[in-house]
Amino acid sequence: MKFDVLTLFPGMFESPFAESILGKAIGKGLMSISAHNLRDWAAGKHQVTDDTPYGGGDGMVMKPEPVARAVAALKEECPGSKVLLMTPQGKRFSQADAQALTKEPGLIFLCGRYEGFDERIRPMVDAEYSLGDFVLTGGELPAMVMIDAIARLLPGVLGSVGSALADSFSDGLLEHPHYTRPVEFEGQRVPDVLLSGNHGEIARWRRRKQLERTLQRRPDLLDEAPLSEEDLRLLKEIRRELGGSLP
Repeated sequence: MKFDVLTLFPGMFESPFAESILGKAIGKGLMSISAHNLRDWAAGKHQVTDDTPYGGGDGMVMKPEPVARAVAALKEECPGSKVLLMTPQGKRFSQADAQALTKEPGLIFLCGRYEGFDERIRPMVDAEYSLGDFVLTGGELPAMVMIDAIARLLPGVLGSVGSALADSFSDGLLEHPHYTRPVEFEGQRVPDVLLSGNHGEIARWRRRKQLERTLQRRPDLLDEAPLSEEDLRLLKEIRRELGGSLP
């Protein structure tokens, strides 16, 4: 998969994607990430990419012409690429969005600065995303987060196929707790069921813990999660057991 990023600060993307799992995936040719300097498509000697806003006001606004030229050039290199705008006004990015975006041949991330982009770039954009109800100095960090979330779902990127399938939010719930050696640490012991070797019981324990953790920490997720009759029965049981300790 091809990831392209349009930014005024391409150097920000060098280190994060040279390390760990994504660095290895790039080395294997499973994906590519290219950060492009938007100034390369700006006109004039000084390659200006921003200007003062019409109507007055503080800050600078990023010009539409460099964006239009850059998007056209990148789409020519990878036809069918979707253009994504990083903006606090966008849809909140989710695991489901990450999964859906893995189906695209390429993604072009627009990273704004200052007061953002001229409104007239929006017809070039396929989707707008936000990480949450807060504002950052630019769109680079959200783009990095989204690339990481999408890339790890690509075939072959993670060492184990099941790793991504069991993630929090992959089935609408939070993930179950994990344990490894030693069996006992500072008075806390690994649950006996995980040492039993009974895979059926382990699966049931993990599902129950998913439901319990979601109910305690993110009960809003239960409204949309695809729950089975057994899940609903377990939830009723968990609610009865937890009683007054629920938020």
